Parts: sequence; C-alpha cells; structure tokens
Amino acid sequence: MKGVAARVVKGLNHGSVVLACDNSGARKLRIISFKGAKTRKDRKPRGGVGDYIMASVREGKPDMRKQVVAAVIVRQRKSYRRADGTRVMFEDNAAAVLKDELGNPKGTVIKGPIAKEAADRWPMLAKIARMVI
Repeated sequence: MKGVAARVVKGLNHGSVVLACDNSGARKLRIISFKGAKTRKDRKPRGGVGDYIMASVREGKPDMRKQVVAAVIVRQRKSYRRADGTRVMFEDNAAAVLKDELGNPKGTVIKGPIAKEAADRWPMLAKIARMVI
C-alpha cells in the first residue's frame, strides 16, 4: 500500500453509512473503525478515499448481514484536491469489501467509478473496476 499523492479531505466519520459498490453480497456498510488512522489525542479518526476501514454490513444478503468486514473507501461526496489543482467529488460515498488485508477484493466487479487515489493504493481493486477517475 503506497501513499496518496492528492490532499484527500477526510469526509467520512465513525458511524457513517456507505454503499458497497461491489457484488460481494453487501449493500450498505456502517463504518466502525479506521485502520492505521493517526490523529491527535481525544480526536476521533476520520477517513477519505483510499482508506482501509472495518465496517459492519447493515443491508445485504442474509449470510452477509451483521458481519464485520474489511473494506476500502473508493468514492466520497466531499471534494478533495489533486496535485494538478483539479477538484474531485462523487455523487455518493462507497466502499469495496476486501477478503484479506492484502487488498484482494471479495467481489468480482466494482459498479461505478472509483477514485484514482484508491486505484493507485489498492491495485487489485483497479483490476476489477469498470472505470477509474
């Protein structure tokens, strides 16, 4: 996992509900923790595009519901700035469910676009994505 070149604004909080954009069986995920988040003392961690999270499945197939899964945030509504000066924002918040911490996705296809920052950091997600923006 390499660093992100853009200044990604952390637009998602603990408890935020995001869509699962892959065909893993989950539909909605609630963020329960941010792995590797570094913050100041007593400050709650937040996350943005490309961050590794742990989430509980709120809606989806019955065998997936109430499971705690690892995921990566691939889209966020809050705009962020890239190194070339462009600003990027998406129309929803979305995450892709992972099989393991190495970055192997559980699904076989990602619906909708994913951010270039998430694709650079997680190359296995870029392979199954239809579109990278």
